[in-house]
Formats: sequence, C-alpha cells, structure tokens
Amino acid sequence: MRIRLRGATALTGALALALTAGCAGGAGTGSSSDTVTYWLWDANQLPAYQTCARGFEKENPGLRVKITQLGWDDYWTKLTASFIAGTQPDVFTDHIQKFGQFADLKVLEPLDGLGIDASAYQPGLADNWTGQDGHRYGAPKDWDTVALFYNKKLTTAAGLTADRLNDLSWNPEDGGTFEKAIAHLTVDKNGRRGDEQGFDKNNVKVYGLATNGAGDADGQTQWSTFAASAGWTYTDKKRWGTEYQYDSGTFQSVVDWYFGLAKKGYLAPFTAYNSSNQANVQVSSGRAATAFDGAWMISTYAGFKDLDVATAVPPAGPTGKRATMMNGLADSVSRHAANKPGALKWVKYLSSDACQKTVGEYGIVFPATPEGTRAAVAAYRKKGIDVTAFTRPIADPKDFTTFSFPITNYAADVFALMRPAMQDIYANGKPVSDLDKTNRQIDLILSQ
Repeated sequence: MRIRLRGATALTGALALALTAGCAGGAGTGSSSDTVTYWLWDANQLPAYQTCARGFEKENPGLRVKITQLGWDDYWTKLTASFIAGTQPDVFTDHIQKFGQFADLKVLEPLDGLGIDASAYQPGLADNWTGQDGHRYGAPKDWDTVALFYNKKLTTAAGLTADRLNDLSWNPEDGGTFEKAIAHLTVDKNGRRGDEQGFDKNNVKVYGLATNGAGDADGQTQWSTFAASAGWTYTDKKRWGTEYQYDSGTFQSVVDWYFGLAKKGYLAPFTAYNSSNQANVQVSSGRAATAFDGAWMISTYAGFKDLDVATAVPPAGPTGKRATMMNGLADSVSRHAANKPGALKWVKYLSSDACQKTVGEYGIVFPATPEGTRAAVAAYRKKGIDVTAFTRPIADPKDFTTFSFPITNYAADVFALMRPAMQDIYANGKPVSDLDKTNRQIDLILSQ
C-alpha cells in the first residue's frame, strides 16, 4: 500500500552521521529473546497481522510477536529516529523508495538465507527488493495497482456506461476520448457541462477528475499512468538507474497536457487538495466525478455512505497499451535487531502462503502470493466489491504495462527537488521546460 514518500532528508542525514560515528552500532532494545517486535503503518491491516502472529506463535512455541501500528505521518520519522537511538524494531514494513537508502546505510539485514523464491510471488515483486550489492533486503508482502474510481450516479447522468469508461484512450495532443469523458462529466454552477458552449471554467460545481496533488517525483495516482502509457520511464534503467528522465520531451508533453486539464476546468485545481480533502473525499462529497486512486483505497471508497462507486481501468495511451504503477511493500529485518533469529523466522512466515492467505481473507489488500491474491479477490467479492480493474493488469500483460516506483539512491533528495517543481507547474503555471534544470540537479546528486 501507500505510498507517497514524505521527505525525511534531515533525519536520513542524521542517521548517516550516527551510523558513521557508531552511535547506533549496538543491538536494539525493542525486544527480548522471546519477543519479536514488528512495526506497520496501516491500521486496517492490523487485525489481519494479529491473526498471522497467533499462527506464527502456534508454530513457534516460546516466541511471541509484539505489533506496533503507527500512522503514516509518524512512521518514517520514528523509524529513522529508532535506528539512530538503537531502539529499532526487529521487523518493519518497508517501502520501495526507502529501502535503497536504508540498505546503503547498512541498517537492513540481508535475507538471502530465507530461501525466498521470486517465482512464488506476483511478477516483479521479489526482484525489486534486491540491493545494488546483490543481497535481498525485503520479503514480498503485498501489491497494489491504480484504477479510475467513479461516482456511478454522476456517470449515469452523463450517459457514460461502464463499458465506455473501460474503453477510453488518450493522447497529449487532444486528450482523446478520456478528455472528452472528463469534460462531459464536468459541470459548472449554471449546469453547463465542460463540453458545452458557455461552460464557465472559473465556477465549477463538479469537476470531471479529482486531484491528488501534483504527484511529486512519482505521480503514482496523478500523471504516472499517462506517462508510462506514452512509453516513458523514470530512469535510464529499470532498477538503480543513474539518470532520471524528467527532461524528456515525452514526459514534459504528458505533464503539460495533464495539468492543462486544470486550466480548462476539468481537473480540480491544486488548491482543492490537502490532507483532509484528498481525491476520495472530493468524489464522496460530489465535488468530483472520478479519481485515479490505488487499491489500498478500495475499502475507503466502498465505505462511504450514499456513494455508489465503481472502478475502470486506466485509458490506453499512445503506445496502444494501458499502464499502471504496481507497487509492492515488503517486510525487512533491522541489521541490529535485538532478536534476529526470531525476526528472520517471523519474516519467513509473513512471506508464506499461510500468512498471506490469512491476510487476503480480510479483503483489505492484495497479498504478494497468487494464493493470497485469490483469497483477497474472493473476500472483496463477498463484500460485493468488484476489483477487476486492479487485477486485470496482472492477468493481462498483453494489453497492460505495469511499472514500479523509481528505484534509485537518494530518493528523499529526488522528492525534495521534484515536489516544488511539480507544484509550480500545477499551481503557478510554470513551464514544463523548467524540469530540465531540476533533472540536472537530480542527476548531479546521483553522480556523487
């Protein structure tokens, strides 16, 4: 699940200094020989992992798992601080954009001895957790993709059927049928639609597309699906690239078109987005008709009262294929875990079908193993939720492209540079060509 990197550059620097000085060299104090400490950030997943813990404890008499759940805003700050203080958890939920720096700072324990078979998980999930040194630092945990959530009441009123919404295409020249659909779903305060004469883009009642912000360095639920379906990639290599490609003409044409939707009044403005008014809130309140969002939000949208919501696959792009980011979390072991033998056993269990099937049965996330995924699909179906828009990209690689977060060093620095640059384009109308300079700054950092 989520997902967006919230910069911790200062703490990362402090961590590097502390480790160089040997301040965090001793074993952590978070557990004892009979306890394994485990941190995660998603409260919705806590019950599922508590059930896994009971299964693990039954198989491993004398060991118990102590789970700590922290909100996303606090998680990374407290985790990084715990490495500095030597009070780190034995095991923690890791994110693909963090592990590179953690591995480089040598705070992660290699997991090569666990015998993790990459073919036992959904394609690509295990490979992403191999560091530049060839060691594995994460055991696959779950995965997610991005789809288009839509308010069925509003799409029906606009005459847009599910079949039509699942057959959209786009291009950076005129936006294709996707832009036409978003324009038609947009309604101003006088009741005129975005594709009708007299539409007032400065007084919009319902936006065709909700905003999830400017997208920072990855654009996971904003522009990434468009950029990838136009044939663009974040870096020069699939993993551990040394040059970013935000200066690409393809990328800049995509960004220019995407944020241009806001200038036309179809995409909610940058000012509409904040921590309490994310895309899901805009859709549930009727302020927006559709939103690109991730699989981790399925239960949230389904839980809104009086909202009949469905999902559609992303539109096909100039390459002829549809694209979605496929993110996968993993469980990592702290290098200085107080109970390293117990930690390794727990991670092995977490990545097994036994635990992943249990997690899947809760219907809150797609576990990394195929059996766990099948259990999740069945659980969602039991709840009356169709998740086909999220699973089709995995089942149909001929028509879909899946891609990962950019995996490079200095992810926090890339974030710190790209966040204001993308916000300037979206909010302040700065030219996309300004990304040339930002890209040079990023590549200079990567060359260090």
